[in-house]
Amino acid sequence: MAQQRRSSAQSVLHPDRLWFWEKAVYLDENQHAWLPIIMEVQPRNGGLQVLMRQGDAPLGEGVCPSQAPPSPLPLLWQLYPEGQYRCSDSSYWRIVYHVKFNNTEDMLLELLPGSRQK
Repeated sequence: MAQQRRSSAQSVLHPDRLWFWEKAVYLDENQHAWLPIIMEVQPRNGGLQVLMRQGDAPLGEGVCPSQAPPSPLPLLWQLYPEGQYRCSDSSYWRIVYHVKFNNTEDMLLELLPGSRQK
C-alpha cells in the first residue's frame, strides 16, 4: 500500500506591523526580518503582488524614511481586520496566503485596486 505524504504547510499568525529597515529588508514587531522576494504586476488588472519571506538577513543600520530608496512598496504595513494591511501610503494590501513550510514563512500580498492615492 502506498503511503501518503502529508504536507507540512501550516497557517501562522500574521505580523502586526512590518517596518522598512533597509533596502529589501522589513522588520516585524518581534525583530524578525521579512524580505520581498518576488514582485509582479498582474497584466489583467495592473495589480501588484509581492511575496514576503521571513528569513535571516544581516541587519545593518536602519534607514531613515527620508533616505529610503524609491520603491513601489510602502515603508510601513499595519495589520487591519479582514486579512488586510493598511500602509503608510494609505494603500490596502490583501493577504492572499501566509504559510509556514519547512521552517520558512511566505506571505503573498496583493495591492487592492484603487486603494493607492494618486
